[in-house]
Amino acid sequence: MAADNAVLPSTPGTGRRIVLTTVSSDAHTWNLVFLALLLEEYGHTVTNLGPCVPDDVVIEACLRTEADALVVSTVNGHGVIDGARLIERVRREVGSIPAVIGGKLTTVGESGHELSARLLDTGFDTVFLGGSDLDGLTRFLDSATRSLVRA
Repeated sequence: MAADNAVLPSTPGTGRRIVLTTVSSDAHTWNLVFLALLLEEYGHTVTNLGPCVPDDVVIEACLRTEADALVVSTVNGHGVIDGARLIERVRREVGSIPAVIGGKLTTVGESGHELSARLLDTGFDTVFLGGSDLDGLTRFLDSATRSLVRA
């Protein structure tokens, strides 16, 4: 059952095709398992790529699944480096797919504002620091889509 304060998709059938990944250097999996289950509960179709995903695999999955959104979750603290590299490639090779990154993004003392600005400048649409804003994530995915009508 969804959290009481979570925002569910507003219209039946509005689930998105989501590619869920972590960055290439991140071997953590429980964050991905949790997010995949949560997103599926909200009606989305999730392609969970698992840990340590090479950038090429993310690109291929976004294209193959015709993903409506890319969700990058990381807990190893290298999201600001690996995520920036990934989203630059996604923007070049996939295009304007809505993309979000969240979790532990750095191991150094950059402020949340600095991290967010850096990742937004490289091409992410939204940045979630610390990975605790599930309402924000579900609202983003409810409103984000590459195409309003599917054939």
